[in-house]
This record gives sequence, structure tokens and C-alpha cells, in this order.
Amino acid sequence: MNEKSKRLRILLNCSIFAAITAILAQIEIPLPLIPISGQTLAVGIAATVLGSRQGALAMLCYAAIGAVGIPVFAGFSGGPQVLVGPSGGYIFGFIAAAYITGLILEKTRFTVRMALIANIAGMFVTLVFGTIQLKIVLDLGWNAALTAGVYPFLIVGFIKAYLASLIGIIVRQRLIQAKLINGTQREIAS
Repeated sequence: MNEKSKRLRILLNCSIFAAITAILAQIEIPLPLIPISGQTLAVGIAATVLGSRQGALAMLCYAAIGAVGIPVFAGFSGGPQVLVGPSGGYIFGFIAAAYITGLILEKTRFTVRMALIANIAGMFVTLVFGTIQLKIVLDLGWNAALTAGVYPFLIVGFIKAYLASLIGIIVRQRLIQAKLINGTQREIAS
């Protein structure tokens, strides 16, 4: 495959996962400050399937599309005001979480067990980014920020990390078999 085709495939993969994130963002459970949404499930799947750089690129694409005003964020919202608002830190956290999740898998193995560990780490990265911005934007104390920005998301976060691990590894294996993404040397050998 030539370099131009390789770049196009990477852009298409990242675009597809940005679109999946936009779709899953609309599945939400409203809470007083920050809703529980399907976005973090999509982040985990993207990172598990695509790895660190492409997973982060997919989330950067998602954030950029939303930043220009296309309503891809939770509740069909979009625009720069979302990124600087109470929930913006979570969106920035998606980029870092996808990178960290993918990096853990690249440094270890793409298995469901390692994907679960990596996705749990990614969940905490997202929660850290989100809680810090929530605290700053709403001028909350740490206890109030944690109560609004972390505690309601923990149980569902572990469930989404598990689902992202299962779905992500299966999809990754199928895409490698179809030669739509490149696997690691270990994956190709097995």
C-alpha cells in the first residue's frame, strides 16, 4: 500500500470513529451538571481498535467537528462554548484517554484483559480532565467537583470499560483479518 493510500485509510478510520462517538454521544442519562453518555464507550472502542495515535486523532477530529458548531456533543450540542463550559474538560480528556488507552495496549497486548485495564485507566484520565475543568468553570470546591464530576460516573464507567474492551478487541481482530487496519507483530503472528 502506498503512503497516500495509507494516509487516506487512517483518515477514514479516524472519521468513522469520530462519527461513532457523535452517535453514541446522543445516548444519555441526564444528571444535574454532566450527563452520562455513550461518548466514553466510543472513546474506549476507538482506542482499543485503532491504538494510541489514531484513537487520539479520532477524538481530536470529534472535538474539532463539535468546536466549529456541528452538534455532535451530548444533547446535540456543539460550538466552542461547550469546550470552555462545564463539560468541556471531559471532551479534552477523550483525546488524552484514547492516547493512554491505546498506548497501554500497544506496550502490552491487545487482549480483552489488557483492554479492560487500559480502558479503566482511560476512564480515570477522562474523569480527571473533566473534573478539573468542572471545578474551575463552576468555581466548585474539590468535594463538590468530585461529587458532580466523578462519583456518578464510576459504576457505569466500569461497565463501559468492559464493553469497550470486548467490542474493541473483537472489532480490531476482524479489521486486521480484513486488512483494514494494521495489527502488531504479536497479533499478526497469532
